[in-house]
Amino acid sequence: MSTRETRLLVAAGEAVAGLEELPPLIRNLIEGASEILVVSPVLVGRLRWLASDTDHARYEADERLDAVLGHVRELAARAEARGQTGDDTPLTAFEDAIRAFRPDHILVALRGGDHAAWQERGLIDAVLDAFHVPVTVFEIDRAGQVPQ
Repeated sequence: MSTRETRLLVAAGEAVAGLEELPPLIRNLIEGASEILVVSPVLVGRLRWLASDTDHARYEADERLDAVLGHVRELAARAEARGQTGDDTPLTAFEDAIRAFRPDHILVALRGGDHAAWQERGLIDAVLDAFHVPVTVFEIDRAGQVPQ
């Protein structure tokens, strides 16, 4: 294990069903971090977003945050880990977290293409263009599994 302090930002668009679902690379990133911030953006459907009806999506984001933060704390017991529910515009959630936290690496757990929100399309490209931080992305399906 490296003695270098690593600040890991985890953007949780989805949560795995259990820790056994995480690929080794993802587990290593989490286990090797000294400080972790989990951000769970409010992922609202287009019509609800236009109508500012975000209550249900905010509840889902809070539930997802609890699940992911629990996984992170189990994997990286020595790391300082905290979480926050992000903005209902995912790129804004990234910008806010990156400015405040200044991560060394970003880990993004996206919902699989069959249930991705309209706001997630093009998000990774926007993050890569806007921030000069290494990014690791993986997808999680509706069942909470990482497709092989």
